[in-house]
Amino acid sequence: MKTRLFVLGALLLNAGVSFGQENIYAAEAFRFSDYQQNGTARFRGLGGNHTALGGDASSTFGNPAGLAFYNRSELSISPMINLKNTQSTFLGSSLSDNSTKFSIGQLGLVFAGGGDRGSRWRRTTFGVTYHQNANYANRYAFQGRNNRSSFVDPIILDANDRNVTGRQINAEYDRNTNQATDLLAAAYQLYLLEGEPFVDQDGENSGPPYTRFDANRPRDQRGTFEATGAQSQWTFAYAGNLDDKLYLGLNVGLSRARYTTDFTLAEFIQGGQVFNSYSQRDQLSVTGNGFNISAGAIYKLSPMVQIGATFASPTFMSFRETFNQSVSVDPRLPNPVPGLNDLFTNTVNVQPNDFNYSVTTPLRASGGATVFLGGGKIGFLTATAEYVGYGGMRVTTSELDAQGNSNFRNSARSTVQNTYQNVINFRGGAEFRFNVLRVRGGVAYLADPYRTGFDNIDRSRLLFSGGLGVRNERFFADVSGTFSTFTTATTPYTLPNSADYGSAVINNNATNLMLSVGTFF
Repeated sequence: MKTRLFVLGALLLNAGVSFGQENIYAAEAFRFSDYQQNGTARFRGLGGNHTALGGDASSTFGNPAGLAFYNRSELSISPMINLKNTQSTFLGSSLSDNSTKFSIGQLGLVFAGGGDRGSRWRRTTFGVTYHQNANYANRYAFQGRNNRSSFVDPIILDANDRNVTGRQINAEYDRNTNQATDLLAAAYQLYLLEGEPFVDQDGENSGPPYTRFDANRPRDQRGTFEATGAQSQWTFAYAGNLDDKLYLGLNVGLSRARYTTDFTLAEFIQGGQVFNSYSQRDQLSVTGNGFNISAGAIYKLSPMVQIGATFASPTFMSFRETFNQSVSVDPRLPNPVPGLNDLFTNTVNVQPNDFNYSVTTPLRASGGATVFLGGGKIGFLTATAEYVGYGGMRVTTSELDAQGNSNFRNSARSTVQNTYQNVINFRGGAEFRFNVLRVRGGVAYLADPYRTGFDNIDRSRLLFSGGLGVRNERFFADVSGTFSTFTTATTPYTLPNSADYGSAVINNNATNLMLSVGTFF
């Protein structure tokens, strides 16, 4: 874990926030807790409103009480496409990128049953669904000219702070496997550090203080990032209907997360005398499993108005990650630095790092209301307010000794409380009916989960959605589109003086297109 903490302490990829060493896993807890919109195309077109509506496969995991509105069984599937455009600004330069990802967003099977004759329980329903909570597919790039620093500088600071000699650094490198135990040893093998000359008994002639070659040359820095993966859930729900007035439901969710990233930061030295360029590559793979439970209720105040509420427990998840890293150089040849002309390799790998940890995601609760127009024959209006307790996220591990595990837990908890805040999100939607045709629209405001003033970036999100649908006695088809825009930031490395390094500010435009088709039986 030490290697990853040192390298990624200043870089939260994809979520877009700069952190210190102890904060990385708190940031990952947020990544696996950040749900924007899910469900079928019908509910996505309505802005993601689940709380006070029923009769849709989305009710299985949204408000399970909504299953009790079913009077016939249903099978449905929802393929979707995620389109993303990013515009990055870094050190005064701009760069854009695009990505497209196809996946299955929802798959559902609902079994509608009847109640006992003479009983007040009019019907009971069981549902099982698969759905995506989040899709992590993303890609962006940034570039700019840096006249003040290099990603090698934090490595040099580490070497000087540790006061290590060349002999000590060399001991952390295995030539047979071409692997170093840490980033410093990898960089040292490729002559990215220039040490103070001295002669020791082993003949290794370098030591602190360390500097870097071509220190006064400007360099064009370019970062490229690509992520894949998703967080999905299989949900099993049961609901009942009391007097066609009160609807109650309960579910159990089995969650699965997979997340991979590939980030490269390259530097092209302008007029360099020793190197043309060098780069650092970081690759992360995370997989995890977890579970949660939810309960919900919907109550009909009148034929025109119904209200709903849900309570969702945190998802308790266990993760395993593997982190790989390497450093590469392209030296100028012939080279004035002794030994650099005869490099054994131009790339040195850092030993892979595996780590296990557990995450507790936020508790969620919501309340909402639906108003039916013309007794439901014209359509309806619906709205939801959702509480998300980001401040309650927790991260733990059992990989260290007892004191280390305690320090890890307390540090992550402190970071969560100092960085994140509890929020209330708002969603609104409408559906209008024209015989078999349905026309839908929705909007969602997702509040900034970071504490006020955090690095001066507003990370609140506004989602606009719309959709069309047709349905008859045996078949339905719905299509939806959701557009969102938000801002993130990525800091490749940090130094004591904030004027010596830059952050890439990334404007994201994301579009989700979904088709839901199903049949009643």
